[in-house]
Amino acid sequence: MDALMPTYARLDLAFERGEGPYLFTTDGTRYLDFGTGIAVTALGHAHPKLVAVLAEQAGRLWHTSNLYRIGPQERLAARLVEHSFADRVFFCNSGAEASEGVIKTVRRFHYHHGNSERVEVIVTDGAFHGRTLAGLAAGGNEAHRAGFTPLASGFVRVPYGDLEATRAAVTDRTAAVFVEPLQGESGIVTAPQGYLAGLRSLCDEHGILLALDEVQTGVGRTGRFLACEWEEVSPDVAGLAKGLGSGFPIGAVLATERAAVGMVPGTHGSTFGGNFLASAVADAVVEEILSPGFLAGVEQAGARLRDGLERLQNQHPGVISEVRGRGLMLGMTAAVPAADLYARFREHRLLTVPAGGDTVRMLPPLNIEHAHVDETLAITEAVFRTFR
Repeated sequence: MDALMPTYARLDLAFERGEGPYLFTTDGTRYLDFGTGIAVTALGHAHPKLVAVLAEQAGRLWHTSNLYRIGPQERLAARLVEHSFADRVFFCNSGAEASEGVIKTVRRFHYHHGNSERVEVIVTDGAFHGRTLAGLAAGGNEAHRAGFTPLASGFVRVPYGDLEATRAAVTDRTAAVFVEPLQGESGIVTAPQGYLAGLRSLCDEHGILLALDEVQTGVGRTGRFLACEWEEVSPDVAGLAKGLGSGFPIGAVLATERAAVGMVPGTHGSTFGGNFLASAVADAVVEEILSPGFLAGVEQAGARLRDGLERLQNQHPGVISEVRGRGLMLGMTAAVPAADLYARFREHRLLTVPAGGDTVRMLPPLNIEHAHVDETLAITEAVFRTFR
């Protein structure tokens, strides 16, 4: 690994193939993957439909750039519009780029309407919006910012879930409120019921935009296509990525016609965004997730997993103190050193994801079966027993 820039604290663990919810190392050891590349491989590994779509498109055409029409991109955009709040879609390559696109869209909206002083975006403690300079400025993790100042200006921070603090932060320079419906990187932090609806009303009252980061929560992760649907809230702009391509890099900015009014030719672009390969795969992913019964299955599997984790929490007190989240985006707050818990899951061949210092996330494929949930609960019980 000497040739790689050491920006990751990589484990000495290498995989060579995957099948469904399982990963296999170079020596054939099988792991149950409840990390999914940090909520990315939404349909598991080597999904037959995705493999076939990718192979077919790869044999036809990979890339032409957005100077020309791209059929798979147009089909994917139409599908996203049909099944979301949005009227317009911009495609990019990642969640960080989606966040950049969201921020540019809300600022451009006010510029278009002659309110160029409205440039500030209200963001929250604990937020994560990617690792670009603007993403770091919007995010709430000081450790991520060290050594990267000066950061982009124009962000005002308030506590997550605090509607009154948000209201107090609104000024005549405010362009938008930008939040995650459920915070992922800071440890599966859930907002109070009614928070998003309150933000929607607040934004409408002051003529500002509601922008959501659905990079991790979107595309079915919580049991709805977008997590904001749990509160029946429609934002003006939202960013998607992670599960959208189930491992193939693609992100998207979704916007209403009204919010997208300033995004005209020349205001934004992406060389690779929404190319033939990415769009073809993502369209197949979205088609599968929106198929009859799929999201209900996510909700059922999530409830089974959460119920089992809470039962084990009660049976083995002192290992975890709380189970949080929604659907198949769950976090366990560790009452023991979180690094130890994370490592022992791995020793038992279950892959999880650390977050927020004291949280272990479970982010399995969205198409897991009840047998996979039960396998996970059996492993979890064995891991909890090691802390006696």
